[in-house]
Amino acid sequence: MRRNRPMAWLGVVLLAGLFDQPMQAEVSLPHVLSDHMVVQRGQPVHVWGRAAAGESVSVDFRGDRAQTTADELGNWTLSLPPGDAGGPFTMSIAGTNRITLQDVLVGDVWVASGQSNMEFEMFKLEHPDAEIAAVHDDSLRLLKVDRKPSTYPRYDASVSAWAAASPQTAREFSAVAYYFARELREREHVPVGVIESSWGGTLADAWTSLDALSQDAGLMGVFAARARMIDDEERNRQLDVWERQSIADARAAGKPVPTYPWHPGLDFWAPGELYNGMIAPLTGFGIKGVIWYQGESNSPLERAPLYERVFTTMIRDWRQHWGQGDFPFLFVQIANFKSTPQEDWATVRDAQRRALGLANTGMAVTVDIGNPDNVHPTDKADVGHRLALWARTLAYGESVEDSGPLVQEADAEQGAVRVWFSHAASGLVVRGSSLPGFEVAGVTGDFVPAEAYVEGNSIVVRSPQVTHPVRVRYGWQNSPVCVLFNGAGLPASPFQVSTR
Repeated sequence: MRRNRPMAWLGVVLLAGLFDQPMQAEVSLPHVLSDHMVVQRGQPVHVWGRAAAGESVSVDFRGDRAQTTADELGNWTLSLPPGDAGGPFTMSIAGTNRITLQDVLVGDVWVASGQSNMEFEMFKLEHPDAEIAAVHDDSLRLLKVDRKPSTYPRYDASVSAWAAASPQTAREFSAVAYYFARELREREHVPVGVIESSWGGTLADAWTSLDALSQDAGLMGVFAARARMIDDEERNRQLDVWERQSIADARAAGKPVPTYPWHPGLDFWAPGELYNGMIAPLTGFGIKGVIWYQGESNSPLERAPLYERVFTTMIRDWRQHWGQGDFPFLFVQIANFKSTPQEDWATVRDAQRRALGLANTGMAVTVDIGNPDNVHPTDKADVGHRLALWARTLAYGESVEDSGPLVQEADAEQGAVRVWFSHAASGLVVRGSSLPGFEVAGVTGDFVPAEAYVEGNSIVVRSPQVTHPVRVRYGWQNSPVCVLFNGAGLPASPFQVSTR
């Protein structure tokens, strides 16, 4: 071993000498900055990239110019003045080489993220051909981030090329994101860009940075669940081999093919890894806001109680990393699905409702348009529309009803509970002859079914089994029957509330 030391030290010296030499590199950009992109109106236009250390880099856009120098590692960043919607424009980036980006529009940029119901592509719609054939809008631009987790925050992401919405580009794009963006384009008359960064079957934990998760001791359960998953990985790998073989044997024998539970991958269920690989590279890009559809994978009994904390942490985390303040964060409350007793969709829905306590958040309730027998309901147009209603109020300042009834408070009164709602100025509407789904509980906390009826802009709930009710809940099942709406035709969110 001693005889090899001089050679090892020689390698170190040679490497040190290599790093002492000036590194030559052409100016380059992250992939999110490319031809046909949309940059956010009304905000400084942030442009960044890499070059040789100390290289002078300039950017020209819409008659404005900014210049900077790459740091010792070759990183550079600069901003140009904000401007109004318009285009197409050309952006020129120059150092020792020149990059020219063509057909750049200025408008509003939205990030669409989440799991499979956000990822759900246009070609999976119930009648996709006519919907896809009708997609033609040069001022609606689409960009899709590839599925790539990472153990550390990435500078760049693997993405599709920015492209105008067409049958070809929309076919494999998020249906929810497309319908949302199409409505905004039609109403706001400005270019709209959508960046889809989604992955089916993923956890909110994976979309949140490790920095944010680790700052809250109340989220230790996230890491405990991760530890259990790692401990079980060897057995799950053996199960995968055995299950694949049993499926092959059944097919070969002409027997019914068995089905087995899905085993998520270690990488894309790891806390922080989807944030690192699929969100961090976007945070330098100016945006109008975010739309989010996720929660199903966080519904197992061990994870559901943590969801409110995880989800609100994630929203704050993204806002902090983007550095744009409390931009609109609009999300979908998970729909009605029978699921299994090992999952608690009601708790996840209520956690999502409670997240509305954060500034500039909006929730599209979908408990009336899901499919109890399919975790992927095909009605994505209504989902996109309900998200767009929130965008119109929070992002564009319109006066429009954006939500169904949301519980505000509950008062105990003579053996009953009176429940008050916001978003009920247009009235409370029951679609049917009765109002099922309500339950009450006394001090023991045991809920029993209750009768309920509308009285003005409130609902009175009572049960002969509970003489002094102190808590009430509505739609508290994985797949509840919900018939309460407001006069605008939007459904009430399931909820649980205690009396004042």
